[in-house]
Amino acid sequence: MTTQTLSSRAVRRPAAPAALGGPGLFTVLLGAALPLIDFFIVNVALPTIGRDLHTGEAVLELVVAGYGVAYAVLLVLGGRLGDLFGRRRMFLGGMAAFGLTSLACGLAPGAWTLVAARVAQGASAAAMLPQVLATIQATTSGPRRAKAMGLYGATAGLSMVAGQILGGVLVAADLWGTGWRSVFLVNVPVVVAGLVLAVRAVPETRSERPEPVDGPGTVLLALSLLTLLAPLTEGRAAGWPLWTWLSLAAFPLVAAAFYAVERRADRRGRTPLVPPSLFRLVSLRRGLTLIVPFSIGFSGFMFVIAVALQQGAGLGPVPAGLALAPMAVVFFLVSLAGPRLVARFGTRVVAAGAVAQFVGVGLMALVVKESWPHVGFLALLPGTAVAGAGQALQLPIIFRIVLSEVPAARAGVGSGVMVTTQQSALALGVATLGTLFLSLVPVTGMGDALAITLLAQLAGVVLTGLLALRLPRTIG
Repeated sequence: MTTQTLSSRAVRRPAAPAALGGPGLFTVLLGAALPLIDFFIVNVALPTIGRDLHTGEAVLELVVAGYGVAYAVLLVLGGRLGDLFGRRRMFLGGMAAFGLTSLACGLAPGAWTLVAARVAQGASAAAMLPQVLATIQATTSGPRRAKAMGLYGATAGLSMVAGQILGGVLVAADLWGTGWRSVFLVNVPVVVAGLVLAVRAVPETRSERPEPVDGPGTVLLALSLLTLLAPLTEGRAAGWPLWTWLSLAAFPLVAAAFYAVERRADRRGRTPLVPPSLFRLVSLRRGLTLIVPFSIGFSGFMFVIAVALQQGAGLGPVPAGLALAPMAVVFFLVSLAGPRLVARFGTRVVAAGAVAQFVGVGLMALVVKESWPHVGFLALLPGTAVAGAGQALQLPIIFRIVLSEVPAARAGVGSGVMVTTQQSALALGVATLGTLFLSLVPVTGMGDALAITLLAQLAGVVLTGLLALRLPRTIG
């Protein structure tokens, strides 16, 4: 009996994991959408939160930054834990925790309680999101993987825009008198449905050779991201105190220590948190380089446009959110054609997308310069639609490129590195372009500050387009 059991285990162990079916793919994409929606959903709700909780700008920025920094810092660790303990198990645990922390955000009695709940929500998202890409990598191949990655990219881009639109609608609707709290409470029933679906439809996968958690690497990566993101996100609102400059000065030193520790572990045959050998993959290295300027520009634009349309143009939360609806609709439609375009034209589609995004953002800058403050849905429609098409030809394809050569055994690490890069760049976008915009407002006025910030974003779009020309011509 014992021999039979051992024999059956030996047969089962190398078996490939179950394929990810349609319901399973829908479920993991739902898990991918929730954290990104919640990064942006609060942008249009911040003025209402400030009035209701009687708090100032510095604490309100922590509501955004606390989530973003915790999310970015723990993403790679979340991917490693999925490799170690099972991606489905971590996905379920992360999603359940995300629902509970969303409930805590919605019921927060004060500003600091909300900040603490947002930090916990970001940590929950970091446990859930890396499992999405790792599961797709481990349970699909060939055209099915290309389609799944295309849908992931479409979901990611759509979620970032839809989050801002949904936030405006929920705040204005004031469901059952909940006001801004509904932007968090809406997650709870979605999470419950997601958990039921995940139990039934998401297969369990894990690394064939799981490694223990890299303690020194985890600590040093967390310190590296904190020393960079914390001062940049909080510096302006806090008046750039001494700690912000000391933190920024420490960043290159901590980052160098992190690299040295990871390189030593890699050379000794251990699996570090972020293996330097992973960056020998040309597709991963060049794809990550593209994600940075794209995400900085995207998140900075979303934050700045939300503030400008409400506080400068005098639009309410719903009109401010709906002004971006063409971007969301066009992004989704064009991203569905991405796999076919890549199959025919290769990765040059990404450079073409950068050109389209340049035209779209340029059109918005012209409208703002000529018509401010009379801007809204119709005035911004051409620019937002063209920019959405350009973004759809970039983001989903870049995601595919980054992970195209990552082996299934390192799917959790690869996806964690990619999403950490994206999330850190999203936080940097709010910090850099947001700081530029808010610093210019008292000097130039809201309209000119917005136009200048859009021109600054155009520089990032040009950089993305030039970097896209260095991509491998085809995707593996």
